[in-house]
Formats: sequence, C-alpha cells, structure tokens
Amino acid sequence: MKVHFIGIGGIGLSALARFLKYNGHEVSGSDMKETTITNELKSEGITVYSPQSAQNIKNPDIVIYSAAVTDENPELIESRIKQIKTLSRKEALPIILGDKKNYCVAGAHGKSTTTAILASIMNSSAIIGAISKDFGSNFRYINDLVAFEADESDASFILSNPYCSIVTNAEPEHMEYYNYDYEKFYDSYKTFIALGKYKVINAEDEHIKKLDIKEATKLYPSIDIKNISYILKDDEPFTKFELKDLGYFEVWGFGYHIAVNTSLAILAALNELDVEEIRVNLKNYKGIKKRFDILQKCDKFVLVDDYAHHPTEIEATIKSVELYDNLKNLKKRVIIWQPHKYSRTYDNLEGFKKCFKGCDELVILPLWTIPGEHILEIDFEKEFKQYNPIFAQKVLARECKLDIIKDNKVVKTYDEGIIVGVGAGDITYQLREIVN
Repeated sequence: MKVHFIGIGGIGLSALARFLKYNGHEVSGSDMKETTITNELKSEGITVYSPQSAQNIKNPDIVIYSAAVTDENPELIESRIKQIKTLSRKEALPIILGDKKNYCVAGAHGKSTTTAILASIMNSSAIIGAISKDFGSNFRYINDLVAFEADESDASFILSNPYCSIVTNAEPEHMEYYNYDYEKFYDSYKTFIALGKYKVINAEDEHIKKLDIKEATKLYPSIDIKNISYILKDDEPFTKFELKDLGYFEVWGFGYHIAVNTSLAILAALNELDVEEIRVNLKNYKGIKKRFDILQKCDKFVLVDDYAHHPTEIEATIKSVELYDNLKNLKKRVIIWQPHKYSRTYDNLEGFKKCFKGCDELVILPLWTIPGEHILEIDFEKEFKQYNPIFAQKVLARECKLDIIKDNKVVKTYDEGIIVGVGAGDITYQLREIVN
C-alpha cells in the first residue's frame, strides 16, 4: 500500500511509519517543521514534507494522522475531499499489528522502559514511544515477534491485538479522555488484559488490584523480588536482584521500579526463551533516552535528563537520585521541574506538592502547554513555597555546569551535585544543548 502519515515527526507515529516501511509498504509523511526525527526518516528512504500542505497528498491508499492533527489540517481536508481512507493512529493499529505476535506493554508509568527491556531480551522487533539505546531508535524490525508500547491515554491499547498483555500499573492518568469516569478507565484495562492469550501483570499495584483479575496466567507480587542491590559501573547505574527461583539478574538503571519493570519483561519473555538466554540478553539493554539519561559526568557534577512528568514518576526518579548520590557522594541534589500541561498539573497538584521531598533545591520553569489547552489558574509560588523554589525562564547547559536564567540573566550556576531535569516538554533540549 501507499501510506501517508500526517504528523510523522512524533515519537509514536514515526515508529509506526518505520514499521510499515520495513513491511514493504510505500511510506510518506509530513510535519509542521523539520526535526531530528524527520531527518532520520528521510535518511531511511521515507519521503517527508514540511510544512504541511494539501499538495503533499499524492493519492495514497491510506492516510494515518496523529492525535494532535485537527479537522482544519490542510492534508486531512484534502484527503477527505479526494475520498481517501483516513484513520487516526488509534484506528490504524489493527491494520499495522493485526497479524503479528504482539507483546503489548501498557501502564501509566514504566511502559517505555519495560517495552525496551523486553525487546532487548527477546531480540525482537520493537515499536516504542522512546529511543532505546540498545538499537538507537524507537523502532526495530527483525521479525513478526513484536514488543509494542501500548497507549492507554486514548484507550488505543485495546486495539493493539496483544498475544501477551503486560501491565506495569494502572494508576489513573489522562482522565480527561475518559471524562473522569473511573469505571470506564478501569474497564479499558480489563479489556486489554482479557485480550491477551498470555498475561503478565504487576499484581501488587494498588490500582491493578481494583481490577480483580482472576484469569491472569502470570501474576507477580513484590515478594518475588528480593536481595536488591545497586552498583555503579563507569558511573552508570545498575540494579541487581533475585526473582522467584530464577536466580539473579542485572539491569541498567536504578531503583525498585526498574526491578519491577524488568521482572515483568522477564516473565513475559519466558514464553519465548529459556531463563539463561534471558539473563544474557538482558545485558544488551542500555537504558532509553530521557529516562535517567546521564548527559554529563564530571568529578563533582552529574547532569541527568528524565521524562518524569507525573508525581509517581518524579518520586521514583528522586529515589534513583538518592541511590546515585549515596554511591557517588555528590552532596547536593537539585531538581529542575518543567510542569507539563495545565490539566495534568491541576489534577495531580497535591501529588506534585509532595513528590519533591528528597531534593535539596527545586527550580521551577514555566509550564509547558499544548496548543488549544484550557488554561487553569495555578499559583505555583503559593503551592510550592515549602521548597523555597527558584522560579526561572530556562536553563543553559555548559560543560560541567548549568546556568539558571531569569529575566535574561544568570541567577544561579550549579557546578557540583547531581542536577536532574524532569518534564515532558522542551526541557530535554535545554539540557542537551551545551554552549561554550
């Protein structure tokens, strides 16, 4: 088929485009502007247009568009005028994944990490909403065995045709999509789990317990993980733990949540491989981009980028910071927080007010919003006064130091300690662009 993607530069849609390209289809796409991802797609033989225009629609068989695309998009309008079949990303999943052996990972937190670990263990094809450092992409095509990151934010995970349903946790998130109907939210998880012939779920998660799943073939309570230890190798973090009666495993990353995610991947992979092969293949996993991603390692200064944008995720990240600091003795723990979306910040405000305990200093950047989002009043100075935070416009990364910028002036410079940026906005680019 000829398939055109509107919004192909997104982390999720680009992986699907690559998957279809490697399946032999003729793929094109567009985005509002050129990015690292669109340039990579071009180098892989995919035609990418920017900016978007009706003229980019060259009579494809199907047009697939991202959730960010509105009815006013010129390419979507042109496709409908020409009566070309148009599908949202969600609607396209059954076509893309329908005949594959899919190991689908869902959950509010940890699904990208778990999917990447699983892909490394099984040496399988992968479609992930993040960049795996094992193979340097959000996509890999090897065979019809697929590790797939399934998205609960729009209930599209129930269309992912799971052979194996894997759930890391089921904490309510993206509730605006579910109209704040918790029964509807939990029912979608029940449906996803029921679809899998093989099921691996984190039975100790308090929210999964509410699902009352009886038929799961692989339940794993926390008591099955024991003897956890943490080590640094060349200043890179590793977690070692024992799982059930399967022996010890060592995985890149710090924290109990890493052991949980890895255990889920191991138990799922046992359906394909023996345990010794799993233990060896796990060493291929090197982390994923923007998840405790160590950008700079100096004698007294470590700079980390982390995608955490929910209180539960930030708490887990800060625990990893504490573990790293205890081994490295950096003596200062600084969190740079860029709040993400008004709705998420407002809905989880009480959690955000508590989750930064454990850091020595907190810097708050302007909230990162999306076009068309309803603006809500949030008094950050009042709500977070207990931390005595620094409010700044942006950060500026230098070699072995980080400048905090307010009113176009440097108000503070950090040149020692472990400095961690958290958020799902453009903070990742601010941290990565090192200036002289």
